[in-house]
Order: sequence, then structure tokens, then C-alpha cells
Amino acid sequence: MSLAPERVAAARSFLFVPGHRPDRFAKAAASGAGVVIIDLEDAVAPADKDRARGYAAEWLARGGDCAVRINPPGTAWFEEDLATALRHGCPVVVPKAEAGPALYDIGRRTRGLIPLVETASGVERAAELCATAGTVRVALGNVDLAGELGVAPGDHAALAYARSKLVFASSAANLAPPIDGVTIAIDDTAALEDDVAHACRLGFGGKLCVHPSQVPVVSDGFAPSESEREWARAVVGAGDSVTRIGGQMIDKPVLERARRILAACNGNDA
Repeated sequence: MSLAPERVAAARSFLFVPGHRPDRFAKAAASGAGVVIIDLEDAVAPADKDRARGYAAEWLARGGDCAVRINPPGTAWFEEDLATALRHGCPVVVPKAEAGPALYDIGRRTRGLIPLVETASGVERAAELCATAGTVRVALGNVDLAGELGVAPGDHAALAYARSKLVFASSAANLAPPIDGVTIAIDDTAALEDDVAHACRLGFGGKLCVHPSQVPVVSDGFAPSESEREWARAVVGAGDSVTRIGGQMIDKPVLERARRILAACNGNDA
């Protein structure tokens, strides 16, 4: 069964697994991640690209539930990567995503497009990426973007503009909140928690993970807290006519936020 776009929109954790390591596919699927992404791009050396694609195809043919990060348009592997994803009807993560005819064509043909924004040009054209037909959600490729800009990938201040651009563009296009980039310090839980909290404050709704150990921290970090849930239940339970609860003004935008919080409690990696 292919991964439905609705699940992509609701997920909080997205776990990469290298395409040339089929021994890890089942472990990734059992990690609790909202979405598993078989990676045919950065994690796979050129000599292993065809073999990795074959492993991904076998996993999908057996009913594996995942998205696939293909190699970008213009590379030698792009067409066959895309054909594999199309054949199995799975969502497609497009690296180095740039607005234009190539991305439009991918979005038109796939069952769920996730543009990975990892260039300055992609950031500046975020609104076009979000408005591309087929786009379910956009994700930040912070490592590649930081390399292009000459900054550290974990520097919150340096990438604040890029993150805000994705949040605003996603909202303007009525997409689910964007997916934040990776935390490369796999064993540093404090750094991961800090990155998640920062992304939440900016309006992100999920995060890319590079190791199964990161999944529970990410899933929990993007889930509404118990106090937020209690507040949301009180607001929604009071009805549309209530204008004040606990000294706080309640109007339509506040009620809508409360409903979004309760809806988020039902995310697919809750």
C-alpha cells in the first residue's frame, strides 16, 4: 500500500534510510517515524546508485510504506529513480528543488511531492515551490544550504530567514507546516531538543531525522504539550459564542488555533 499524501501532511518525524542498505529498511519502518524516506541521493555513492534503486523497488513491491528521495533532475539517475517512484505510487522527495517546468512535471506525475529546499535560489522562490501542483509539503535542506552560504548548518540565526520563508510560503499556499532540516549531531540529545524547540517556535511542523534514535525526540517535540491540549479542549468545548476564558480573549483565530492543536494530536506518529 502506497503512502498517502495525507499521512505526509500530518507526520512529525521523517527518517532517512540509505537506499543501499536494505537491511535497515525494516528497522526504519519499525522506528515509529511518521514517514520513512529511502534515500537514493546523498547517502548513496555513484557506484551504488543502480543497486540502491533496485533495493528500493523490491521494498516497495513487497508493500513497503515509504517516500523516496530521488536524485535531482539533470543527473544520470533521475529518470529511472522517478520511474521507480511513479510505478509504486509513493511520495517523492526532490533534492535541490527549484521552481520551474521540471518540478512542475514531477508534481503533476507523482502522488505527493516534497520539494527539499537547499539552495538560496530555492529559498527565494519558496512561494513558487509551495504553489507547484502536487506539492504536499516542503522541507529544509539545512546542510546543503549552509554549505552554499558558508555558515554552520546548526546556526539558528544564520538560517532564520530561510526557515521563516518556508513557514510563510507554506501557510500562504495552505500547505501543512514545513519540515525542518536535520540535526547532524546524532548522539547530542540536548542539541536535537534545542533544534526542535527552535523549529516549533518558528512554525515548523516536523523534522528530518538521520538516525532512529532521533525519532521519539522529534515526534514528541512537535506534538502539542498537555497544557496546550487542555487549553485547546477548553476553548473548543466552550463553543463559538464564548469570548473570554481564563482572562484570555477568544475570537475566531484563537478558536481555529485550538482546533489545529487538537487535530495535531491525531498526527500519524503521535
